[in-house]
Amino acid sequence: MSESTSLPPHALTMRVLPGRLAVCRLDADGPLPAWVFHAEARFFSVMRTPEETSVVCPQDDVPPSVGRVDRDWVALKVDGPLPLTMTGVTAKLTTPLASAGIPVFALSTYDTDYLLIKAEHLERAVALLRTRFTVVA
Repeated sequence: MSESTSLPPHALTMRVLPGRLAVCRLDADGPLPAWVFHAEARFFSVMRTPEETSVVCPQDDVPPSVGRVDRDWVALKVDGPLPLTMTGVTAKLTTPLASAGIPVFALSTYDTDYLLIKAEHLERAVALLRTRFTVVA
């Protein structure tokens, strides 16, 4: 049995990534979106469930034919790698934002976590997160 790992909140550092992202909803049974997979693609996520396929990618990559798209998200990356046994990272990051009414779209990778914040809330979110963590803009 592995032991969970926990760091004090001030040990977390986040970085605001450049660019604007879009969150798209596609049909679950449709083809994977070829427009996401191109040589210049540096940040994207594709998640398929029985109900839907969700895509997060630069908003400029989304073709006009995509009907359900939410634009103007900015990514904040938690410096990693974070051990997979670490607990509570997403909760520590999102709880103060939720209390302030700031919507968050969370993504995780093997090495780290990302919070997507709407651009209109970014300044307020960064100010709030800086009271608890290191945030590099």
